[in-house]
Amino acid sequence: LNAAPGLATRLVSAAVVITFMGSYVLFRDWERFGPLLLRHPVLLAVDTLFGALLLIAAGPDSTLAYVSVCTPLLAGLVYSWRGAGVFASLQSLILLVVHASSKELSTNLAQSALFPGLCVIAGAAGVTLRNLLLRFGEATQALTTVQARLAVTEAVAAERARLAREMHDSVAKTLHGVALAADGLAGSAGADRMDPALVGRQAELVARSARRAAAESRELLMDLRRENDPDHGTDVLAELAARTHAFSARTGLAADCRPTGGSGVPPVPPAVTRQILTIASEAMENAHRHAAPTRVDVRAGVHGDLLRISVYDDGRGLPPGTNLEQLRRTGHFGLVGMVERAASVGARIRIGRGTHPRGTEVRLELPLGALTRT
Repeated sequence: LNAAPGLATRLVSAAVVITFMGSYVLFRDWERFGPLLLRHPVLLAVDTLFGALLLIAAGPDSTLAYVSVCTPLLAGLVYSWRGAGVFASLQSLILLVVHASSKELSTNLAQSALFPGLCVIAGAAGVTLRNLLLRFGEATQALTTVQARLAVTEAVAAERARLAREMHDSVAKTLHGVALAADGLAGSAGADRMDPALVGRQAELVARSARRAAAESRELLMDLRRENDPDHGTDVLAELAARTHAFSARTGLAADCRPTGGSGVPPVPPAVTRQILTIASEAMENAHRHAAPTRVDVRAGVHGDLLRISVYDDGRGLPPGTNLEQLRRTGHFGLVGMVERAASVGARIRIGRGTHPRGTEVRLELPLGALTRT
């Protein structure tokens, strides 16, 4: 050190320690102090001059000479080319003055110009890093924008798929029945020998089917609105029993619903309830339309940590080799929609004979943890 031994040396050492601690605090809380430094370049200039006094006291061969190179680097990062040029020139001048005032002035010009040259290189490196960081920020912002657009697109596609499932599983099938009944009515009314009683029954069937389609539309809208109410829990067993009874009364097919398991079923959130009930209803309708069964059995209850719901019919079962991709290609979206609904609430679904010698069983297993409302 150029300072005299004793108190002066200790003061210089304390100043060096304080300088390093201040720099550490600045970098640690850069989000707080960085904007302040960006708005007031004079702060960095004051720090540079204070460091110059320490450098004069410590000497050009001390560690501070190497640390001083960081000032142009920081200036390049914060203030771009102009700031890097100003502070690199200032720091280089300070280093040359320190070398000139040293008692052991080197006669080698290259050695004396080493640190000033490093200051220029550090300033250029700081500017380069600044440009890279700015480009990285722009790229990150662009990526965030693209991800947001993709998220919106996926949300819209998911909502369209959900509405398509809802329409297919409710109103679309009823409207198809209305169209068939209307075709039968038109054929009977246009016959050469019209049967008034038959025409009346067919007209009543058309009116009843139309009323049912309107009721299903209202129910669909109410359910979709109710899904946004997280405090509204549903008794799934009671709803399943009601739908099973209505299905049996409408189709004339024997069907019953019984609880299973050793504990009660907790209230189910509206969004989950709708998917569960629609899957069960779709399974019963598929059995009635395609399997020619003699009865349908619906079972529901808690088994361990699972809510298990099973719809079994003793009909002719699925054709061999049936898979979802084949059903999707041929336009049969009933089973495909059931699988999508189960996946949307985190449930596992199995469609097949199960443990029965014939027929088809649709088994849905939903973890009770999925029923927790947040």
